[in-house]
Amino acid sequence: MKKLFSTAFSDNAVHFSMLGLRLVLGIFMILNHGWPKLMNFAHLAQRFSDPLGVGKSTSLGMAVFAEVFCSVFLILGLFTRLALIPLIILGAVIVFKIHIHDGSGKLELPVFYLVGYLVLMFCGPGRVSIDGLIGK
Repeated sequence: MKKLFSTAFSDNAVHFSMLGLRLVLGIFMILNHGWPKLMNFAHLAQRFSDPLGVGKSTSLGMAVFAEVFCSVFLILGLFTRLALIPLIILGAVIVFKIHIHDGSGKLELPVFYLVGYLVLMFCGPGRVSIDGLIGK
C-alpha cells in the first residue's frame, strides 16, 4: 500500500512501462492496421488515400512499412527511435491531414498512437529492449 501512494521515482518501473508501451502500440498497430492492409494490398491500392501526393500505391506501401515493419522493430526495441520516425510521420499525417475535420470520434485513436510514439521517442525504449542490451 505504501508504494501505491509513493511519489518516489523508480527506474525499473519506467523501463517496464516503456516495454509495455512498446508492446501495446506495436502489437495493436500490426494486428488492427498493418496486417489487414498488407493482406489486402492489391484491393486497397486502388482506393487508398494519397495525402502526400505520391500516388495511392506508394502511400499504401509507406503506411504498410510503418505499421508492420517499423512496429516489429518497436516491439523488439531494436533501432527504436529510428523505427519511430515513420510511425510518427504516419500518425501526424493521419491526425493533421486525414482526420483533422472528422471530430474527436475518428481523431481520438490516432492521437493516442501519436502521443505514445512521441513518448517513446523522448524517453527511449527502456532497458528491457534489444537497444537496451546493446547500449550496455
